[in-house]
Amino acid sequence: MAERGARPKVPKARRRLLQAVRHLFTPLRPDDYLELINPLWTTRELRGRVERIEPAGESAATIVIRPAHEWPGHRAGQYVRLGVVIDGVYHWRAYSLTSDPHADDGLISVTPKLVPTGTVSPFLVRGITPGDIVRLGEVEGVFTLPDPIPDRMLFVSAGSGITPIVSMLRHLDHLDALDDVVAVHSDRTAGQIMFDSTLRELDRRREGFHLHVRLTETEGRMQPAELDALCPDWREREAFVSGPGEMLDALVEHWNTHGDPAKLHLERFQPIIGGSATAGAGGTVRFLESGIEADCDGGTPILVAGEQAGAELPYGCRIGICHTCTGTLKSGRLRDLRTGEVADFTGQVVRTCINTAEGDVEIEL
Repeated sequence: MAERGARPKVPKARRRLLQAVRHLFTPLRPDDYLELINPLWTTRELRGRVERIEPAGESAATIVIRPAHEWPGHRAGQYVRLGVVIDGVYHWRAYSLTSDPHADDGLISVTPKLVPTGTVSPFLVRGITPGDIVRLGEVEGVFTLPDPIPDRMLFVSAGSGITPIVSMLRHLDHLDALDDVVAVHSDRTAGQIMFDSTLRELDRRREGFHLHVRLTETEGRMQPAELDALCPDWREREAFVSGPGEMLDALVEHWNTHGDPAKLHLERFQPIIGGSATAGAGGTVRFLESGIEADCDGGTPILVAGEQAGAELPYGCRIGICHTCTGTLKSGRLRDLRTGEVADFTGQVVRTCINTAEGDVEIEL
């Protein structure tokens, strides 16, 4: 199944007009001609134009984008799937939105960090230029601020883990809600800190915002026990942490032992698939396009079971973020390997890398 951008919010009058004149363009559609004039005019999917690229430390860049149609909105901390053309091939990746959800100019931004061996991040950090067109997928993610906003908050991040948090901080700044906020951020060197000027400007301008920066090359990695000195009342604060899995594991253990786990909120760039969820009943998965059937034991992702049975299936991140592995569920129930929840998604597009069979299923792949 080809990846496609989100359905844009097109005014009803325009959509009705395109539908009314569709017969005049057979076998093509009005959108086919609109795309030839301007690729941003399509109503099939949401696209955006790159307005500018801003350096974000030595190895990252902020890509500022103007959506072609009305932006559906996002909550601070969420991510968007971004589609770009590289050497004639579309590639999709998920990136945290780093812009203020309330930006008056209607612009959004993502801030990828360079992965030298990657395909997409080198292009976004070093190759993309103003005026380039990108596809914008659905906005997703549950790592967001609660409503109402807590009175006291603690943010802990490392490396590119700052990306969802900087959107939260910009959101709080917009709401004048940085009255009692502590932020602890780690990176290897000063030059690699993303949003360094933004963080320090907030620290200077907002009396209630307190920033602690840790340079691990010279100071070593922050240990959870150091929170007692950095933020003595951390146990009473709602905490939002984002960064490498090793750091998150250590903080989870620390909160479980010394704090209130209910106050700890996480963003994992690599979710644990099958970690704490209970394996289910399993079943036979039938891939309708190839006719291949695979035995799925209830603890194995449908993607893996299909590959083991010889099916050639699309995949990307394999952790439920990029949506490359999707197919339409035609029958049966699925178990989410991250949460253990079972549901009937018949007729809906599902991700094969994070779901397993709960009984026999058929999927259009």
